[in-house]
Amino acid sequence: MICKRGSVRTVPPFRALPLLILILGTPPASAGSPETPAPRDKPYIQALVDQARSAALSKDPYWRTLLHYKGGLFGLRSLVDDPKFFLSERGKRDPEAELEATIRSFFTPPAEIAEGERHPVCRFVARFDWLKSKLAIDESSLPVPVCAPFEELVESIKPESVTLIFPASHMNGPASMFGHTLLTIRAAGGSDLLAYAVNYSALSNETFGPFYIVKGLLGSYKGYFSILPYYAKLQEYSDVNDRDIWEYPIALNGEEIRRLLMHVYEMQEIYADYFFFNENCSYDLLFLLDAARPNLNLTDECAWWVIPLDTIREVKRSGLVEGAVYRPSRSTKIKHLASLLPERSRKDALRIAGGSLDPEEYLMRETTPEEKTTVCDLASEYLQYKYAKKELTEDAYLPLFLKALKARSALGESGDDARPAIPTPPRPDAGHHSNRVSLGVGVDDDHLFEEIRLRPAYHTLLDNDAGFKRGSQLVFTDIVVRHHSREGELKLEALDLIDIVSIAPRDDFFKHTSWKIRADLFRRTVRRGEDDLVFRLNPGLGLAYESRLLGLCYSMLESDLHVGGALEGSYSIGAGGSAGVVMNVTDSWKLHLFAGDVYHGVGDSDNLITAGVGQNLRISSDLSVSVESTWNRSDDDSAWESVVRWNAFF
Repeated sequence: MICKRGSVRTVPPFRALPLLILILGTPPASAGSPETPAPRDKPYIQALVDQARSAALSKDPYWRTLLHYKGGLFGLRSLVDDPKFFLSERGKRDPEAELEATIRSFFTPPAEIAEGERHPVCRFVARFDWLKSKLAIDESSLPVPVCAPFEELVESIKPESVTLIFPASHMNGPASMFGHTLLTIRAAGGSDLLAYAVNYSALSNETFGPFYIVKGLLGSYKGYFSILPYYAKLQEYSDVNDRDIWEYPIALNGEEIRRLLMHVYEMQEIYADYFFFNENCSYDLLFLLDAARPNLNLTDECAWWVIPLDTIREVKRSGLVEGAVYRPSRSTKIKHLASLLPERSRKDALRIAGGSLDPEEYLMRETTPEEKTTVCDLASEYLQYKYAKKELTEDAYLPLFLKALKARSALGESGDDARPAIPTPPRPDAGHHSNRVSLGVGVDDDHLFEEIRLRPAYHTLLDNDAGFKRGSQLVFTDIVVRHHSREGELKLEALDLIDIVSIAPRDDFFKHTSWKIRADLFRRTVRRGEDDLVFRLNPGLGLAYESRLLGLCYSMLESDLHVGGALEGSYSIGAGGSAGVVMNVTDSWKLHLFAGDVYHGVGDSDNLITAGVGQNLRISSDLSVSVESTWNRSDDDSAWESVVRWNAFF
């Protein structure tokens, strides 16, 4: 799964402000240990171990939650990979050995704890709390009866509520395409921005998208939990000004929040191998909710393919979610303000932000106070956006920003009440599900075929946009199998490994670049007139614009590499372009017109021309019917096909 840059961390996994120093740097002596260690009562310790065996505590689901044990092809194992997380050498695969080693560790004299290390009572505070309640451990027999730093932490922040945060997708960040999830813990009487953000993310300095994806697929990154103030977490997102944020309040009581904090506390500086599509930012975050409420078992409900939106739906299905709050990004605010103004006023706001129009001079214009207010607000927001994106230095930004604020202040509050509020888009969890199966029937050059298609993730240009980023396509491992009536055979028609398209319209304020990349197996007509499976790598860059009449209009320059044994020389390299229009005819009816021409002049030479139209009609959020017709020409051969598909999302 993809988790944002913001989930791909370029800072140490635990960073905190003074209030959180308690978590990170407390020496062992402050762990609540008495001056004179209590002696180990070996018979009593053995009795506790025997009691745990008799009660089969190692098989208790909550113990397995705390240790992140899951079954797999090779048996039971913990998903945590850091050796520091285990007290038994067999702990990663043996819950009973780890439980018994944990019980014995609680009776370790503080003098035997290495300098800089925490006593097991503090190191594994969630395990200690649970085992103490299950075994009725006599605290007077323990050398360290309580984890004082953790208790001081709870007393300091007075946790009151938990919120699940979903920064929406950002197509220009390879780790942000699916969105991201994190938790915030709000202190009693504190503001939302002063809440603490609990995040799980991969530790990486990788900035090249394809390398990030490959390494993420192979589990080459280490994932860590972190906790830091929410406003600091927001600042960590390099693209936060382009991402709307949804907040889902979670219904946890005080004791459940305490258990959640305990598990975060004992996971500090502990890593697990980070995998792009399953052991990722969203999935591992669910362990915290499972630890908060025993028997919730959210991690058991997830499939092998986990996407942030899927985890939000699982949390919602569990009954934990209490509504949702929408927080538009700065770019959304800018687009909204610009939509309220005529073109000349948008140009004025740009000139104020660029320094070519003095705001006080603008206030002398003959226009309404409401329009002047909106222009000044737009200029201020745009200046803040450019500064946050490091497109302006502080020396260039401050004078312009202060002038815009001064002009805005001179206008008072006029126009604010009359200005339309930013429309709240459909909630991300209200859109279609990530997985899709399609059943189709079609005609290929007058020959009938039947088709089945399975796509684990995620969204195409033709799918309904409700809850998704408009103009985005993000497809992984879309497999198409067809049965041709003429030949009477079943064959693999196509396999999209990766098919990503970002159509980002340009306007006066945002000069976006649209792009695409596709890696797939598809059937190409070769010289002997037959179609053979060929591997294709097809990247492209281009521009897009919004038309009120047509919708999203785009064009791209592309390169194209084909590799296959049926090709002359086994390869073919070309370049060309494509263009298209994506139109929302109604809220439920979507249309995509497209055409492309790529000339292959290296290797197996050919001129490939494609044109087509696709339509999709939404029946419900998870049901649709689509019709696609395409025409292809390769040298002197041409072919067309039309297919009708019934699509079900799940």
